[in-house]
Amino acid sequence: MQPLVELEKVTFAYAGKPVLEDVDLHLHAGQFAAVVGPSGAGKTSLLRLLLGTLQPQQGRITLTGNGGPAVTSGRLQVSYVPQIESVDWNFPVTVQQVVLMGRVRRSGPWPWPTQNERRRVADVLEKLDIGELAQRHIRDLSGGQQQRVFLARALIAEPDLLVLDEPTTGLDLRTAETILHLLAHLNQQGMTVLLSSHDLNAVAAHLPWVICLNRRVIAEGPPEQIFTEEVLNRTYRGDMVVVRQDGLLLVHQRPHPHTVHEVVSNPVLGHG
Repeated sequence: MQPLVELEKVTFAYAGKPVLEDVDLHLHAGQFAAVVGPSGAGKTSLLRLLLGTLQPQQGRITLTGNGGPAVTSGRLQVSYVPQIESVDWNFPVTVQQVVLMGRVRRSGPWPWPTQNERRRVADVLEKLDIGELAQRHIRDLSGGQQQRVFLARALIAEPDLLVLDEPTTGLDLRTAETILHLLAHLNQQGMTVLLSSHDLNAVAAHLPWVICLNRRVIAEGPPEQIFTEEVLNRTYRGDMVVVRQDGLLLVHQRPHPHTVHEVVSNPVLGHG
């Protein structure tokens, strides 16, 4: 089966400093996958390359839609959910207005939304259990509600591929679990989903496919196969511990011996 997304020997650099090198990656329709790796590993750059907001210095990125290669005039429809921490929540806009922004490419010649578009917004908000928030200002919402609003904005565009950058960052454990369950439900309905994450344990519990990235693709596959100490140490360049018990997979970074000494000897960290 032809991949939905294919990266071949992709290299990208900021100001001459390599961020991604010789990245080979395939993503098929219907996958639910996570990109994991340390800060600076190139996760966000990889997502932006897929969105087309960045261009590689070397290599090839192919997006395929509707059974054939995508071209500039008919690209694969990709929707993006940014980190909620990167959004200016003081911008004077309601939930309904934010979601309608996702219809810009599919809107008609008129600058105001049609009755059908308003109906579609209401349907998507109801699907995400935030229908009652349509007229609320986005700054008045909780972190989980804000994340659902931007997810609604992405979904109303009817994407072939949904891309999310750290969708659970800044959320409490229960809200993060709810978001991941929601994404899994969307995937079961046929949506292809790719997200980045720092939370290895949440990824192990919820994602069927994981891509370990640190400038290059270190390994990819089901978490139970690739979340090994050898692979994670290569990815994070640290001393990682993997524990398997009662069907659960837990990942921790082993504390360095000098860390405890520094805390005890530090007059600020060693008290209270």
